[in-house]
Amino acid sequence: MKRMTSPVRRALAAVTACAAAGLAAVGAGSSGAVAAVGTPAWGRHTGHVTVYVADPLGGRVTPIPVATNQPAKPIPIGSFPLVIAFTPDGKRAYVGSAAGLVTPIRTATNTALKPVNLGNANGIDSIAFTPDGKTAFVGTEIGTVVPIRVATNKAGRPIHAGDNPFSIAITPDGKTAYVANFTGNTVTPFRTATGTVLKPIRAGLGPAKIVITPDGKTAWVENNNESVGTTVTPINLRTNTAGRSITVGLDPEDIILTPNGRTLYVAVTGSDVVVPVNTATRKAGPAIPVGTAPIALAITPDGKTAFVASFLSSTVTPINTATNKAGKPIRVAPNPRWIAITPDGRTVYAYSPAAGTVTPIRTATNTVLKPIKVPTAGENPSAMAITPAPRCSRR
Repeated sequence: MKRMTSPVRRALAAVTACAAAGLAAVGAGSSGAVAAVGTPAWGRHTGHVTVYVADPLGGRVTPIPVATNQPAKPIPIGSFPLVIAFTPDGKRAYVGSAAGLVTPIRTATNTALKPVNLGNANGIDSIAFTPDGKTAFVGTEIGTVVPIRVATNKAGRPIHAGDNPFSIAITPDGKTAYVANFTGNTVTPFRTATGTVLKPIRAGLGPAKIVITPDGKTAWVENNNESVGTTVTPINLRTNTAGRSITVGLDPEDIILTPNGRTLYVAVTGSDVVVPVNTATRKAGPAIPVGTAPIALAITPDGKTAFVASFLSSTVTPINTATNKAGKPIRVAPNPRWIAITPDGRTVYAYSPAAGTVTPIRTATNTVLKPIKVPTAGENPSAMAITPAPRCSRR
């Protein structure tokens, strides 16, 4: 498989980090908040849920309302949008570009607000929000993380977090952010209130994606140093020390936690498998064979099913998390790179940029719905994300 360019990998990481931040925000409440996912209360918000797809060449983002699955008018963003992240209440999407622009979008009206210009040298790597939704932290190619106040859209003083901050995860209490520095082989913590940088943590080769368990005790880091990485690494967040790395196979591309935080799933592109890791015992379970070159993961809010998009086989495979058995692969448009699930867990969307197609799948029956045509990104970097349910807000 041809390796993804670094901007594609950065954009994929940003969505993963956003999902992890949303999970952390739920975990910061009570276990009942997790259990409520998928109940009828979520159904009241399905009409407001939207899939956003980036078209870098066209400099725009296309919204697709889940209620209709019909593309709405594209939103002009500017040069090469690569990263999409949402405030926890889902009221705004922040789009980061390769030109250093961070553009807020009002999701109720799909209107873009004035962009925050961080400068041409500050290509956006990642965006993560504090659980209260008051601050966005934006990772840039030059090794800084820039805080942006959501209320004013004003950028604060850059935080020097390390070399190539590939992804950012924030603890459920919102007090500390952890930055995976891809080419620096470190994870850097900093205090969100003050921007104070703490001692970097050595965390394997090529830390790429980072997620934090809902209890806020452990961060998990995917190690992927250009087809050399083979591990995931746990970090004790009480002591900020890395544990023993766990071998999962060649070229892990994506990681995701179950909502209860008990299992980490790893999509291992070079081995055509998904590997479950027990987060309590820190042991990898038997590899789950899926399609060729698994590249992206998503999990239903009730935690019962994980879905993996496989790039070369052009399939999406469901995995029963109770048994860790793969179901029948679902054929989608060629070369899916992105996958995301609606907050009610009823529909999974797979985005194939080269085909300019988003494929919806009903999770209850694993039935493919009519493919949705969007402006194509071709082989260029791209991004896709779905608005979280409004009840996630902790303001």
